[in-house]
Amino acid sequence: MLPPAALAQVSDDALIDACGVDGTYTCKKVFEWTENEFAATAADWLLDRPVRIALIVVLAIIVSKVLQRAVERFVKTIAATPNDIRLQALRDRTPARLLVEKESKRAEARAETIGLVLRSIVVAIVWTFAAMMILGQLDIDLGPLIAGAGIGGIALGFGAQSIVKDFLSGLFMLIEDQYGVGDVIDLGYATGTVEKVSLRSTTIRDVKGTVWHVPNGEIARVGNYSQLWSRALLDIEVAYDVDLRFAQGVIQRVADEFWADPEWGGDELMERPEVWGIQDLGASGIAIRLAVKTEPSMQWATERELRLRVKEAFDEAGIEIPFPQTTVWLRNQGEHLIAPAPNPDEIEVHDIEKGIGSDTE
Repeated sequence: MLPPAALAQVSDDALIDACGVDGTYTCKKVFEWTENEFAATAADWLLDRPVRIALIVVLAIIVSKVLQRAVERFVKTIAATPNDIRLQALRDRTPARLLVEKESKRAEARAETIGLVLRSIVVAIVWTFAAMMILGQLDIDLGPLIAGAGIGGIALGFGAQSIVKDFLSGLFMLIEDQYGVGDVIDLGYATGTVEKVSLRSTTIRDVKGTVWHVPNGEIARVGNYSQLWSRALLDIEVAYDVDLRFAQGVIQRVADEFWADPEWGGDELMERPEVWGIQDLGASGIAIRLAVKTEPSMQWATERELRLRVKEAFDEAGIEIPFPQTTVWLRNQGEHLIAPAPNPDEIEVHDIEKGIGSDTE
C-alpha cells in the first residue's frame, strides 16, 4: 500500500498524462470522475474545445458586425461633410435643389465604394485573428505559421510595392472625393471622361475615344473640369478701330439673350453671363472676356454656341474680327523702281515720295 503522498503524486502524474500541464477544466473533472485517460481526452475534444471554438466564432461575428456599423457611420460622415460645406457656400447663387440632388447621388456612390473596401478589410482582420485563436485551441503550434507568414509578407511587400501604393492612393482619392465616374479630368498625360474608378486604377476615355487605364499610384495631380460647376471663358477679339464700349454692349446683349433662351439658361447655365472687360491688347486685336458659369461639363458646348451667336451679332453690327496683317515698306534713293511681287493679287504697289511702297495683306 502506497502512502497518501505517493498516491497523490501518481494521481497527479496520471492527470498530467491525460490532460497535460495546462489541462482544461472539463478534462480534469472527467478524469477525476472516471480516472480514465481516454474518457478525459475525449471529453476535452468533444465538449470543451468545440464550446470554446464556438465562443470564438460568435465573438468574431459580434466584433465584425460592430466594426462594420462603425465603418458605415465613419464613411457617411467623411462622405457628407465636405459636400455640405461646399454646398452651403453655393446655395445663395445656384439652383440649390438640383445641386444637392446631384451631390447626394455622388456622395452615396462614393460612400458605398469606400464602405465596401473598409468593411472587407475589417472582416479580413477579425477573421484572421479568429482563425489563429481556433488553431491555438486545436493545439497547433502557431510559431512556424507566424514566422512563415512574416517572411512571406516581407517578400510580398517588396514585390507588390506598386500595388500597395495604388491601393492606398485609390483609397485616399475616394475619401477626398477628388473625382468620380462621369467627371472630366486632366491627369497630365491624359484628359478625358472618367468611366471607372477602383482602388487599383482609374479608367478614362479621351475626346478621340481612346481608353486610358491609369494606376492610381502614378497620378501625381488631378485637374477636375466638372466638379460642382464649370465655367466657360471666351476671349473675343475685335479690331483696334472698333468702339470697345459698343462691342462690349453687343456681346452683353448676346449673353443676355443666351441666358433668356429656355434651352440653355434654364438647364445648362447656373448664373447670368458677364462681360468682364478688356482682357488683352494683342498684336492683331483687343480681347474682350465673357464668362459664363455652367453646369458641370457643359462649358465646352456653351462656348461653341456663344461663339456662333457672337459671330452672327458682329456681322449684323458691322464689327470686324481682326486677323493677322503685315505692312512692308521698300525704299530706294534713286529713281522709282517697282519691286517684283510674287503674287499681284496680294501685293499692291503705291508710289511714295522718294521710294516705292507696297502693302501686303
